Amino acid sequence: MIRLNMFACLLFLYGCISYSDSVSKLEIPATTSADCVINYIGYSVCYDVTNKIPKWVAYELLDTETDGPYTRKGKTFRRDENQSVDQADDLDYKGGVWSKGHMAPAGDFKWSDDAMWDTFFYTNCVPQNTRLNNGSWNSLENKVRSYAKKYGKVYVVTGPIIGHNVNGKIGENGITVPDLFFKALLICNDNNYSAAGFVMKNTDEKQQPLESIISIDELEVLTGLDFFPLLDDITEETIEKEVRLEQW
Repeated sequence: MIRLNMFACLLFLYGCISYSDSVSKLEIPATTSADCVINYIGYSVCYDVTNKIPKWVAYELLDTETDGPYTRKGKTFRRDENQSVDQADDLDYKGGVWSKGHMAPAGDFKWSDDAMWDTFFYTNCVPQNTRLNNGSWNSLENKVRSYAKKYGKVYVVTGPIIGHNVNGKIGENGITVPDLFFKALLICNDNNYSAAGFVMKNTDEKQQPLESIISIDELEVLTGLDFFPLLDDITEETIEKEVRLEQW
């Protein structure tokens, strides 16, 4: 398991990243001072400045946030001009086979128009197969909302896995196309934590099964990330080595 010293992790999280509240952010993976972490309304993104896509996005989704009055109508992706990092632009995706895939989905931010607008930065965008984006991946996003409704909240980490980068890069800005996508989910049921990982291929397969759940330990091997490091060590080790399928 990839692990940082807990004190160092806490010092980084609270000394270098400003949050809107002082509550421990259980969804944030372990980070280093080299990571480019950007905080938006409702979610955080660790931006991969080399590949020009997010390494991960993380947020807490409450049951009360699974619906709301705001829609994506009229909203389009744009660069975050407040960030001094190279980003994609509209021309990188023009005429290509790859859709603009949200990592923090707009549909999880219907509770705030400003928060939804923040999901339309290119720092939250990855080249994603259109059929996957509209099909199995959308189904998984809906599944996450059902977990928030069932358990009251769910901690979500989402991102790409570059893998062998079989599809190379797109556009003049050289935006890396990942081979896979993942979600790491954490819920608390009856005061007991449970976690699970999901992985889907970035292909046009008509339907990818939502039942292909893996352990967080397995997902950490695939991604090189350390998920849910702010849990106490015993809880983290217990929930990450196996999946309690009855809860998922």
